[in-house]
Amino acid sequence: MSVRTKPPFRADHVGSLIRPDNLIAAREDAANGKIAKDELLTIQRAAIRDVVKTQEDIGLRVVTDGEYNRKSWQSDFLLKIKNVAVTPPKLTVKFHSAVGTREHTPPSMAVVGKVSRQEPIFVDDFKFLKTVAKATPKVTLPSPTILHFRGGREAIDAKAYPDMAEFYHDLSGVYRAELGELAANGLRYVQIDEVNFAYLCDPALRSDVKNLGEDPESLPKTYAKLLNDSVAGLPADMTVCMHLCRGNFAGSWVAEGGYEPVAELLFNEINVTGYFLEYDSARAGGFEPLRFLPKGKTAVLGLLTTKSSNMETKDAIKRRVEEATKFAPLDRLALSPQCGFSSGIGGETMTVEREMEKLALVVETAKEIWGDA
Repeated sequence: MSVRTKPPFRADHVGSLIRPDNLIAAREDAANGKIAKDELLTIQRAAIRDVVKTQEDIGLRVVTDGEYNRKSWQSDFLLKIKNVAVTPPKLTVKFHSAVGTREHTPPSMAVVGKVSRQEPIFVDDFKFLKTVAKATPKVTLPSPTILHFRGGREAIDAKAYPDMAEFYHDLSGVYRAELGELAANGLRYVQIDEVNFAYLCDPALRSDVKNLGEDPESLPKTYAKLLNDSVAGLPADMTVCMHLCRGNFAGSWVAEGGYEPVAELLFNEINVTGYFLEYDSARAGGFEPLRFLPKGKTAVLGLLTTKSSNMETKDAIKRRVEEATKFAPLDRLALSPQCGFSSGIGGETMTVEREMEKLALVVETAKEIWGDA
């Protein structure tokens, strides 16, 4: 099988990594005014330099900054958009884990006026990552659909946006501007972290969506257009991938259900070339939806869990990949953990050492399967 020169690579990963203790402490000190922002930045960049080298030493051809520049995978980006504000929660979700179920009502975000990009958001972070990375640097961004899904129409200021098409137009413009500047600075690999397509595969969450006054049948098409508009006009050599997540915190998840309800649209009507798909447990369903994956696109199978420190085996992973080939050719598949290792600060289910063992297992197993990891 030919060597893959463009991402997503045969051995890849979703992006977030467990923060070191000294970085967590520095963030808290900065928030409490005990250290200056410049000192926090120095500590943060030292931690990023170390974790980039660790990823490269493992043999990964892709590196991220571990999202060490953020407190949360989503809010550090979305709250920098003009007129996006934190509001009381509107949607109660149930987090499931091996030890049981608990209800959680996370804060929502609301659009309180016309949205726009006031300044570069992650551009400086990427500029630094690029200077310390020998492998291909990847940047992860939260999906624009988040600003609508959790609150529905009521979360979007009707005076600013009497017509929702105007809101989607402005929001996609924010993403095009950020991605355009990232591309101008050399970024060639970006990942959109998308939870809502996976949530719309869960009957219980589809019911919640109806209670917000939205139509779960039409939302995927609406979101597909928003995503396509958000990544329009990027350089031809820039790879855009999507990660589909069912919720990830402290070993727990929110949604269940296979990709079947959205698969055909997902794989054929959204302009990305790779899909990071959770497949670490039965809650993700079977591989049958991969039959819709067209030539030229890659499904990155998330077969190693980040929700438990239990180690998978090469043989078990290989058997699962073989199962997937019943529905998509091996050349259209790749391997990764099922999610990031730390969507925010706290709640980790394993040590940094085990995290790196899992990433090393991804590299070793992919090389044995494809030969070009």
